[in-house]
Amino acid sequence: MQAVDRGKTGAQAVDRDWWRGAVIYQIYPRSYQDSNGDGIGDLRGIIRRLPYIAGLGVDAVWISPFFTSPMKDFGYDVTDYRDVDPMFGTLADFDALIDEAHRLGLKVMIDEVLSHTSDAHTWFQQSRASRDNARADWYVWADARPDGTPPNNWLSIFGGSAWQWDTRRQQYYLHNFLAEQPDLNFHTLAVQDALLDVTRFWLERGVDGFRLDTINFYFHSQGLEDNPALPPHLRNDQTAPSVNPYNYQDHLYDKSRPENLAFLERFRALLDEYPAAAAVGEVGDSQRGLEVVAAYTATGRRVHMCYAFDFLAPEKISAAKVRTVLEDFGRVAVDGWACWAFSNHDVMRHASRWAAGEPDVTAYLKVVSALLLSLRGSACLYQGEELGLTEADLAFEDLRDPYGIRFWPEFKGRDGCRTPMVWNDKEANGGFSQAKPWLPVPAEHLAKAVGTQQGKDGSLLEHYRRFLAFRRAHRALVKGDIEFLSSPDDTVAFTRREGNEQMLCAFNLGHLPKVLELGGMGFLRPVPGHGFDGRQDGANVTLEGYQAWFAYIP
Repeated sequence: MQAVDRGKTGAQAVDRDWWRGAVIYQIYPRSYQDSNGDGIGDLRGIIRRLPYIAGLGVDAVWISPFFTSPMKDFGYDVTDYRDVDPMFGTLADFDALIDEAHRLGLKVMIDEVLSHTSDAHTWFQQSRASRDNARADWYVWADARPDGTPPNNWLSIFGGSAWQWDTRRQQYYLHNFLAEQPDLNFHTLAVQDALLDVTRFWLERGVDGFRLDTINFYFHSQGLEDNPALPPHLRNDQTAPSVNPYNYQDHLYDKSRPENLAFLERFRALLDEYPAAAAVGEVGDSQRGLEVVAAYTATGRRVHMCYAFDFLAPEKISAAKVRTVLEDFGRVAVDGWACWAFSNHDVMRHASRWAAGEPDVTAYLKVVSALLLSLRGSACLYQGEELGLTEADLAFEDLRDPYGIRFWPEFKGRDGCRTPMVWNDKEANGGFSQAKPWLPVPAEHLAKAVGTQQGKDGSLLEHYRRFLAFRRAHRALVKGDIEFLSSPDDTVAFTRREGNEQMLCAFNLGHLPKVLELGGMGFLRPVPGHGFDGRQDGANVTLEGYQAWFAYIP
């Protein structure tokens, strides 16, 4: 039964279950739209483009951090959780954004960075001042080993030790990311309380939910045990690039700790006080990602949904991997819910990661997007994905990402997926800004601008609009169960069922024709409205290259 609530006013029924099967559009605010001519995107720029987003047919937007920050990690290093950085605007601008999004029927989710702050945050400044002040234990501090080295072998995702020496306290503090991003100590109840107060602050301003950054990094083992080495054959680069020795460890003690479950239940209890607030967590764990997602979304008392890096890793998507990941998730997370994504602000765009070398890149991107939007779960789309934007190849002198600067040239960082959105190929910088943008606009992106594709039959943008409308029209695709069927190589076939609606979905991810045997199902009634032209020939379905087929099962 669908959960509804009358909300605080009692005036209108609210769907508390809106997030289940929602399509969420991610906005990286620095790169979406500049409204004041400084070369950096901002909240007013987002407001200007909300009608475009609503016109895509998505359900919600997720806005990456816009809080006050020194921008060492471009907003993921927060100095004030309750204010907007001046480069992005003001709290009044945010309130206006909420109002306009809601007017257009869009939910608004914001990025909560709870695992760490900036080292310029007043909490850290007080914590580092002495070992006995009111916030002395708000961060993770530890004495040096007798020889002066860090307390254990934990590594930072951004390279080197996860410990930084502080001369004032004469202790090390933990930082899983930059040294300027000290980790909060979630074992201190006052820290949890303070972060829940921050969450309430934004809920009271009208946000509909949160994307929780690095959700499995909240707790560490208080024993500070060394992480064991990971055998070479088990190393993968889902969480960190292969050039980073972070992958050499089995991260048993510095993240994904069982203590996190109790905090997530406190967090969920707070969200449940509001009519329809929801949360999606980012799980970065290369060894136990799906198991962590299952635990964090279980019981209905933790977060609503999570995503791991299964489809964000460098490995190209394949029919076999799709089936394995979805079936494994269904096995380990019987009552959980996933949120799938193929691109985001931290990984190479999948138009380059997967589509490069395909004979027809646009056709390939159409079929993989349809696959994403047909899987059981919610989905995140990253700005520009609907245009087919590729990873930008930037010169070293143009890099801004400290991660890429450190590991250049073997790993070029995250700037290549963060270049500005392109709106009009006839305007300066693709219509993003009249000023020099904070990152350059690649010349090859201009031909893919919104204005170039909008209204053009066969364009990738119009495909996204059509397919999002198709998805929304069929509850089986939004909230239904999934069951996989046997199918030839390069093809994925499954059924989706919700109530009385049961649909067969088949996809050919390759460029050569494939034939899918229906196994005695008989003639099935095709479902129209999706833009693909797979066809049934008697007992079989023929899928040309990069094609899909949808049919009702009686």
